[in-house]
Amino acid sequence: MAKNTRGTVTAFSPFDARADAEALRKAMKGLGTDEETVLKIITTRNNAQRQEIASAFKTLFGRDLVDDLKSELTGKFETLMVSLMRPTYIFDAHALKHAIKGAGTNEKVLTEILSSRSPAEVRNIKQVYLQEYEANLEDKITGETSGYFQRLLVVLLQANRDPDGSINESLVEQDAQVLFRAGELKWGTDEEKFITILGTRSVSHLRRVFDKYMTISGFQIEETIDRETSGDLEKLLLAVVKCIRSVPAYFAETLYYSMKGAGTDDDTLIRVMVSRSEIDLLDIRQELRKNFAKSLHQMIQKDTSGDYRKALLLLCGGDDE
Repeated sequence: MAKNTRGTVTAFSPFDARADAEALRKAMKGLGTDEETVLKIITTRNNAQRQEIASAFKTLFGRDLVDDLKSELTGKFETLMVSLMRPTYIFDAHALKHAIKGAGTNEKVLTEILSSRSPAEVRNIKQVYLQEYEANLEDKITGETSGYFQRLLVVLLQANRDPDGSINESLVEQDAQVLFRAGELKWGTDEEKFITILGTRSVSHLRRVFDKYMTISGFQIEETIDRETSGDLEKLLLAVVKCIRSVPAYFAETLYYSMKGAGTDDDTLIRVMVSRSEIDLLDIRQELRKNFAKSLHQMIQKDTSGDYRKALLLLCGGDDE
């Protein structure tokens, strides 16, 4: 797991699960809650340590830490603390389950998770989904989606993208030509060609294809997708392309738009901050600075308030000004 060293949250040291459990119990016992203590402990310990604290909490007090957090906290702050307590291995499966449950499907969550996770991560998500919810994720998703959007999701769910290896330049040329003929040169669009090539070729191969596509057509592949497709399929194709180019840049953009303009998309803000905090949030902060000339710290400062803001700022780490 050495690649996951670009997170803002790392193992806290010296760590004492029992002492943390006792401090949390004290913070939530009796009248009123000491939110400061709660947020400081939960945001500065990594996920593995939070699981140890929850276990110590149950051992010492016979109480469920997450249940206590739910009954003592409210609103977005509660959502954030409970999300941080969710074991890493189940985080994505849980988000997907909630995206396809009840009335209406949250396509944004399906798009974000399935376009940004590696084939190994997707295989793991499917396995956890089956274990935890006794249901097949692919069946659930196909039951709630349709058309080419559904087909690209199914391709991504197969988690069979070619591994990175040596690049065959003639194949690069061929794929770029196929995409050009399927989009810009065609009356109507051959979506299937986009789905197959973007959903199955290796990351390094596709990066070369995008360069070659630009040379052949004079357009960035994103511009063509924008012109030739629409709706959920367009958003998913664009997310896949952006993640092939750079996952941190994709999340920087996701965070930027979650806070830009009137209102905040708190669900997205929480999901990205929590899920990337131990993986690449430092890189995401850099990309946000580079591509939007914004500091994540200052965007959070401006867009949120109260304990929710304090906790998000601790997760964010420093300021990039």
